[in-house]
Amino acid sequence: MIFEEKRVNSRRIYEGAILNVRVDTVTAKKGHAYREIIEHNGAVAAVALTEDDKVIMVRQYRYACDSVVLELPAGKIDKDEKDPQAAMSRELKEETGYSAGRVKYLGCINPSVAYSEEVIHLYLMTGLVPGLQSLDDDEALEVELIPFDEVYRMAAEGELTDAKTIAGIFMAKHQR
Repeated sequence: MIFEEKRVNSRRIYEGAILNVRVDTVTAKKGHAYREIIEHNGAVAAVALTEDDKVIMVRQYRYACDSVVLELPAGKIDKDEKDPQAAMSRELKEETGYSAGRVKYLGCINPSVAYSEEVIHLYLMTGLVPGLQSLDDDEALEVELIPFDEVYRMAAEGELTDAKTIAGIFMAKHQR
């Protein structure tokens, strides 16, 4: 039988704009233990496919890993947003200018199960109509259209490092 931990006590130690951090005291097999947990409202990412089977990707500098990263269009779910699909439609339009005529839910992932509550909802978006980007003031990214088979190869061969992108591409491969 797997031992399930139960929260005994909790205290928030940080409140930020996109995440909070708390320390929980939990029951453990031999008494009590502490768990540092990131509270996050969730995020969305899309495999947006053009009619000629190209994936809309974004390339941007990511400060946390000090690297330029090629990834799927994605973003956080705002605190007032209840529908992840609406959040993804908003993010796709803002980041790439595209709107989708068809949306299919691929599933969700937990990117860091040991210390984060974050859930990322993944979508396959097709029937795309181009439009104008409306990036946030602090965003700087380049939009690239790459053939699906090439993006799949890049994910399979370790050329892509972003977990949500790899998961989304693999899920799309088997559900489209």
